[in-house]
Amino acid sequence: MLIDSRSSARCILTLLIGLVSLARAADPQSYRVELVASGNGALDSTLKATSQLETLRTSAPLDPFGLIARARGDVNRLKTVLESFGYYQGSVSITINGLALDDPRLGDTLAALPKGHEAVCRVAVELGPLYHLGTIHIEGPVPDSARDSLRLSSGAPAIATDVLAGGARLLTALENQGYAFAKVDPPVAEDDPAQHLLNLTFHVSTGPRVEIGDIRFEGLKRVHERLVRRRLLLHTGDQYSALAVEQARKDLLSLGVFASVNVRHGDSADSAGRVPITFQMEERPRHAVSLSGAYSSDLGGSAGVTWSDRNVRGNAEQLNLSATVINLGGTASTGIGYDTSVKYIIPEFAHRDQSLQFAVGAIKQALQAYDQHAVTSGVTLSRKLSTVWSASIGVSAVHETVTQESITQVYTLFALPLGIVYDSTDLPSPLADATHGVRVSLTFAPTVSHGQSNPTFFVTQFTIADYLDLSRLFREEAGRSVLALRALLASAFGATTSVETIPGSPPGSPAVRVPDLPPDQRLYAGGSGTVRGYRYQSVGPEFPDGNPIGGTALSAISVEFRQRIGRSFGAALFADAGSVGESLRPLSGLVHGGRCGSGASSESTTSCWAVGVGGGMRYYTPIGALRFDLAVPTYRRPNDDRFEVYIGLGQAF
Repeated sequence: MLIDSRSSARCILTLLIGLVSLARAADPQSYRVELVASGNGALDSTLKATSQLETLRTSAPLDPFGLIARARGDVNRLKTVLESFGYYQGSVSITINGLALDDPRLGDTLAALPKGHEAVCRVAVELGPLYHLGTIHIEGPVPDSARDSLRLSSGAPAIATDVLAGGARLLTALENQGYAFAKVDPPVAEDDPAQHLLNLTFHVSTGPRVEIGDIRFEGLKRVHERLVRRRLLLHTGDQYSALAVEQARKDLLSLGVFASVNVRHGDSADSAGRVPITFQMEERPRHAVSLSGAYSSDLGGSAGVTWSDRNVRGNAEQLNLSATVINLGGTASTGIGYDTSVKYIIPEFAHRDQSLQFAVGAIKQALQAYDQHAVTSGVTLSRKLSTVWSASIGVSAVHETVTQESITQVYTLFALPLGIVYDSTDLPSPLADATHGVRVSLTFAPTVSHGQSNPTFFVTQFTIADYLDLSRLFREEAGRSVLALRALLASAFGATTSVETIPGSPPGSPAVRVPDLPPDQRLYAGGSGTVRGYRYQSVGPEFPDGNPIGGTALSAISVEFRQRIGRSFGAALFADAGSVGESLRPLSGLVHGGRCGSGASSESTTSCWAVGVGGGMRYYTPIGALRFDLAVPTYRRPNDDRFEVYIGLGQAF
């Protein structure tokens, strides 16, 4: 056979061009996505989150032909999003470099792009008319009380998530009314294109109404079953309720000895109309070691370790041994100290939701205000009164040696602390971020002091914190923008104040008013707990050398705006104000414009207010927010720092 040489050359050239095109097409094709705004912000956000062109753009590179295939898959995917928002006649158009996806030139156009040149994927949607709900019908016998839980009405926008949520609410209502085996099928939707309506039909099978039967526990090893049964909120013979079962599961988990608690009920009711319930538990490791650390420029660094036995005798008793080195540097401390404690907690003591704690400890700290060596002990009975209320009563004893202004005194203090707390923030841990709700606490501690002075006084403290979720204002996910407000009032009633001249003071130094209280029992402001930007305990009356005296009354307020950024980061802006004096006049200083100037507090302290402002960053971890704050005083006295830095775990309040 003879082959024309020119035909042969053309075949070879065509083959080479094809091979080159295939090699070029095998390279990853970079591209960018332009999503044309539809005018509906929530819809646009969902389209962006659903589009694989957008979500896989950097994580899953592909060649030009793969890009075309990904874009074609997005058409149906985004059409489903439109329908879920009630736009059942909407359409999706995607072009790449101005060419439609079915344009025969598109493949060659992409293959011919120079290396490194981005393709442009333009996504546009036509919404069409918004559909609304028409008739809503429930097939099957359903109690009226459960039927009302559907909360769908004719004329409302036909948004898929609302419709599905209605079906879920209906199922939950049935399960909470004893129908453990109820089923609610996905709704059957029939559209009426002419009227732009969506007619819904829910098919419901309630099954029998049942009671709780035998209750069993699986996975218990060291934890005693009698403790779990005594704690359990469910009882055989109670009407079945999915909500009650879930509350019981969470309550068992709150004991602190279980890593997980799951619930399984039988597949059918027995002859008595009861369904057996099985709790499957996994116990946490009995022993644990945890590390802690914090830093502030006024108190310096701290580092601690805690060893815990979570289940000493099988009844969830806890033994915690902790030791912390404190005051590692810092402008408000004068030496390294320590804080050690031993705590033994007995849960379910004589009553459900009641615990008894025994504690002993030792503390040493060297501060500008005073040096302290103390041994502490106490017994506290705590009771959870409801989901939001709790109360405690205790007795404590402290034997301490305190040195202030070169005067050393020994005290023995006996106190009867009482407290009540209201907390509607619904948080699993104090370190978790509060995004809504209110916290209120009131403590009252009658105290008798024996030593160089023997006063009897009553320390009272009231704190209220409110957390306002501003996410609706900014049209974002709940809990991402929060305004936190706090007010603090404290007073040591019964304490007197005397005018004293401090031994060793320079000639001509003025006398100062000193409360007749042990220095560590006086009230102070400044630092991360009250007024950020001012050194720890520095707000309020001062000795002639500038060291804090402390007072018998304290007022403080804080305002903080917290904003989440992405998944793991956040930022905060805050302002704190505080006053320390001899009596509670929380508004007098603000009304009269009082501020803490050098030496002003030696004569009158009730109108002296310190204000600090600042901001910080947050990094959110599974156990709480890692906080970094920088604050400055608005009025800087001669012995104040230019700024303060605070690093710790958990929000300031």
